[in-house]
Parts: sequence; structure tokens; C-alpha cells
Amino acid sequence: MKIVGVSTVVVGTPWRELTFVELVTDDGLRGVGEARMLNKTDTLLACVTELAGRYVIGADPFDTERLAWRFSWEEYGRAGEVTQTALACIDQACHDLIGQALGVPVWRLLGGAFRDRVPAYANGWYQGDRHPMSYADMARRVVERGYRGLKVDPFGSATAELDHRQLGVAVDIVAAIREAVGPDVALMVEMHGRFTAATAIAAARALEPYRPEWIEEPVPPYHVSALRRVRAGTTLPIATGERVHELSEFREMFEQGLVDIVQADLTHFGGVTAIQKLAGWAGAYGLLMAPHNVCGPVGTAANLHFAIACGNYKVLEHFNDFADPWLSEIVEGAPSVDPADGCFRLPTAPGLGVKLDRAAAAARPRTRAHFNLMAEGWERRNSGPVPPSGEASV
Repeated sequence: MKIVGVSTVVVGTPWRELTFVELVTDDGLRGVGEARMLNKTDTLLACVTELAGRYVIGADPFDTERLAWRFSWEEYGRAGEVTQTALACIDQACHDLIGQALGVPVWRLLGGAFRDRVPAYANGWYQGDRHPMSYADMARRVVERGYRGLKVDPFGSATAELDHRQLGVAVDIVAAIREAVGPDVALMVEMHGRFTAATAIAAARALEPYRPEWIEEPVPPYHVSALRRVRAGTTLPIATGERVHELSEFREMFEQGLVDIVQADLTHFGGVTAIQKLAGWAGAYGLLMAPHNVCGPVGTAANLHFAIACGNYKVLEHFNDFADPWLSEIVEGAPSVDPADGCFRLPTAPGLGVKLDRAAAAARPRTRAHFNLMAEGWERRNSGPVPPSGEASV
């Protein structure tokens, strides 16, 4: 079996663009992968086109290790977010093709079923007024949907530092959520890598009474020394890794004990092939996997198959019940959370088990959304792109 065609389609939402990559084989199979490329969709499309022509056309989709090696070593330049995302889209599609060719779901290729359901936590649900009671009401609705975990960034557009008022509002929001959902629902607190170490420590200590499941990316991913200070300054578990794109970049964090929950994004980390290696390495340090997942249904399906087979998996992030719920309409077989227990069920169809409906995808054209975490009101996720004056359309 050889890959003879590569095609892309971009689906737009008010706050994200989802890039789908389909691989076509000489025997007529179609495999699909997906990524949300933050604010650089055109760059990703160019990378997919260039590298697919160089390495993918004519390749056997079973040769995923060889493909990953070529994307790194034969390119020579250091792989980063864009290249690793292009590789991840293609790697997902290759696994989809392998599963279809063998007539088995992808999780069987990854070691079989370690579990038959995967706990989910909700994100993208806090799209109302930034007020404690508003957040409490929205949080109750999340739990009513069956979720046993939810994540929130209560810090608004704050950057680097928080003054006393800003920290007070954030703490009041978290306190209201905790009171609304009760003591047994996991509450993850997102910091989006925006703070200095001192600010992250102050925020963590103020939030400790509300028992967050973790604090996420308290400092920028390239500030390992700052992360070391945060580790020393709080008892809360630390989750990080969504903006780490290569295996070796986790070495220092693992060896120094700076992370508890590993959050590499499968769709920015080279795909299923790479994240399986990371899971094994994390397991050697006694760490749990909770990959970042801001994808639509295909990327979520890839994460689900990985989670089914991964022994040190914790929980799967899910946006699509709250942000852009119509995304399930652009594929057949979209994974969904069972409201009975807040878990994804074991997928049984061959491959990833999802089929892109190209006509439905075409009905949701590109929005050229610019998602800006530094903008006031970003959490509403419903404002369209505002190009700078004089920017040309592409």
C-alpha cells in the first residue's frame, strides 16, 4: 500500500481553525488527521504541502517511524511547532489507514485496551460574564452534562503579574465554582504560561484551599528555572507541556521533578508515534499523561485511541460539547462523552473510526480567527477575527 494523494481542508470557527489532512492510498483508502494550529494555519498548510511532497507521496503508511525520522533528520533544521504539527496530522492519518487496512481500531495497534472508558474534563464552557456567580452557574451546567472534571482560566487577560484586585477576582471565581460543583468534581486551574514565578506562586497559594486538581503551565515553557521556583513554592500538582514539541525538551523537567501531569499535545508533538514514546518515558518517572486537546472530532478520536491503550493516562480534555458543538456534524463517528459517567467509551470501528464529510466541512469555511489570550474577553470565544489595518486577505 502506497500513499498517492494528500489533501487538506480547513474548518473555521469564531476562535479557532481546524486543519484536516487526508491521505489517499493506491487501493482507495482514505485516512484523516487533524490539528488546531494556533494563529498560523497558512503556515501549517504550506508546511504540509512542502513536506508531504518530499516524504509522504509514495510512502507506505505503515512506516510511521521512518516518516518521523525523515521529518526530523532529513530536514536538519530543528523541528518546532509547525513541523511537528504537520507530522502529527500525517501520523494520525497513517494510523487511521493502518487500522482500516487491518480491520482493527487504532488502539489495538498501540498495545490493546488498557481501559474501556476514558474520563473526560470540560473546557471552553465559561463563555459568559467574568463574575463569580456567572461562572458558578455555567459550572453547574457542566456537571449536569455528566462531567466529573472541568478546567478554567480565572485570570482574564492578566499578563506577567496580578495586582491584588485581579488575584481577588480570580480566587472568588474559583471559590464560587468549587461551591457550585462540590468537593468531588475535579477542578483544573489554567494559567496559560503567562506569569512570573513569584506571581504563579502567589496565585497557587491563594487557590490551595479550593483543592485544584492541578495548576497548568504556571510559567512559560522555556523558563525551567522559573518552574523550579514554582515547584518549591506550592504543594499543588503541576501540569505542563502543551507547548513542548520534542521528546528531548522534557528531559530537564522530568529529571528535576518539576512536573506531575504531562500535557504534550498529540497534534503538536508528532502524533501518536511520538506521544507513545513520551508516555513510556513519563511512566519511568512515575508521571501521568493528560495531553492537551483543543481539537475537533478527529484529533479527539486520535487522543481517545491513545488513552485507551496508555497505562499511565489520567484524563482527556474536551471542548466540543461547549465550544462549537456543531463540529460533530462534519464527521461520521464523532467521539462523545457519555453523560452517565462523564467518560468516552471504547471505539470499535477500524482505524480512528471517524470519516470526514467534506461537504459539511466546506459549509464551514475559514474564519482566519486570531485567538488572543492577551485580549480582554478572550474566554467568550465568540468574536471574529479583526485583521490589522491594511492586512491583505489570502
